[in-house]
Amino acid sequence: MNNSTSIGFIGLGTMGLPMALNLVRAGTKLIVWNRSAERCGPLVGLGAIAPPSAADVFEQSETIILMLADEAATDAVLGRGLPDFTQRVAGRRIVAMGTVRPGYSFALANEIKKAGGRYVEAPVSGSRKPAEAGELVGMLAGEKEDLAEIRPLFEPLCREVFDCGPAPNALRMKLAVNVFLITMVTGLAEAAHFAERHGLDLNRFITILDAGPMASDVSRIKAAKVVRRDFERQAGISDVLKNSRLVIEAAREAAIASPQMDACLTLYSETEALGFGGDDMIAVVRAIEERTTAISLAKRAERRRE
Repeated sequence: MNNSTSIGFIGLGTMGLPMALNLVRAGTKLIVWNRSAERCGPLVGLGAIAPPSAADVFEQSETIILMLADEAATDAVLGRGLPDFTQRVAGRRIVAMGTVRPGYSFALANEIKKAGGRYVEAPVSGSRKPAEAGELVGMLAGEKEDLAEIRPLFEPLCREVFDCGPAPNALRMKLAVNVFLITMVTGLAEAAHFAERHGLDLNRFITILDAGPMASDVSRIKAAKVVRRDFERQAGISDVLKNSRLVIEAAREAAIASPQMDACLTLYSETEALGFGGDDMIAVVRAIEERTTAISLAKRAERRRE
């Protein structure tokens, strides 16, 4: 990709801002927009351009990266369903990096192509820390020539990038990866809670985990967080809940069982209902603790009745 060509980047949230910063630092000329304009400040300080509207980004860019929270935000930015849609996407390459329903992405890809645009599905695996470090894992789906064209954009963002075929296979792959991630972290939270309630040394628990074959970057980070009661968000409870719903919806559409994800959906729903939706996903331990409290109270009540 010609480094002299400006790239549009819309969506500067928890993941989008560090990703855009890495692109600018790598010399990419970015035109950025975010609904909360103050998020553009760090990028403008490094030379990015921040026009007043999303429409301006489309007018000034041929390739536009969307790192948006959900389908409604994506539709709004694209002007989907409005006359603006064709004007914004015709002759442009839309790189959609948000995690949405595969069926939604497939339909959007077809609409963009019909309007004379090009579409690349490009979800990433990783949370805020890997995004800051440029250590995400990228998954791409779309036409081969488009994937080849945009691959250089991902070098400052990802340690590895994988082609997954046509859309929506990149999103399906992302959801498959998320099944493992979510069930693993939830299992870790439950294991730490089990150890803590048995009065075990939690630092020794972490040391034993780190010494064994199950150790990973994720287990090391999340185990330390749960032991320290550090719930500062990397991947938030509400985000994980959204991803859990997407996994289960995709599973049901394909007539696939998802027993562990069904349990995770309930636990993350309970954690959000407790008021911890903005906390890191390891805060799911709070829902497990709440269940333990309920069991303890029920057991005490039973003893009083005896």
